[in-house]
Amino acid sequence: MNIVIETPRLILREFVTKDAGALAQVISDAETMRFYPAPFDQAGVEGWIARNIRRYEKDGHGLWTMDLRSSGEMIGDCGVILQDVDGDHLPEIGYHLRRDMWGNGFATEAARACRDYAFTRLQKQFLISLIRPENLASRKVAERNGMKFWEQTTRAGLVHDIYRITREDWEILTLHGHSQSL
Repeated sequence: MNIVIETPRLILREFVTKDAGALAQVISDAETMRFYPAPFDQAGVEGWIARNIRRYEKDGHGLWTMDLRSSGEMIGDCGVILQDVDGDHLPEIGYHLRRDMWGNGFATEAARACRDYAFTRLQKQFLISLIRPENLASRKVAERNGMKFWEQTTRAGLVHDIYRITREDWEILTLHGHSQSL
């Protein structure tokens, strides 16, 4: 198991092919994926894992599993991926959490750890999160992560808000003790 980040309650590690069943509980759930064009079928879940394994090799990062430290159970994913936004490849913090785990702060905890990792280890100058405007819960996670609305874009025919945090903004948060890093 290749652990990338540990937080007080979570372990973020690289996906392996045997994670397909646990990941399907997240990204195949219609309610969890209601802001996507559609939930993922089994082939889509397997493709999701394969894409992230390729990202680890090509980019050195990707979406990682979000596992509970207490039990080792996978409850979602979170990480830093390069997203094509209007022709530019921008570093995005993405997160998906199993529905029965909503409301416990896990997405925020994982996103903050990924933000800190991206600025300290990956030396990113800024990070974004692509969020459908009606996805209030995801917007709140981005805001708790220090991100602010930046601009809008259209992806797959759907409007997305782009939330952004710069290295300078992150350094100010860190100075004021708002970073919940490792």
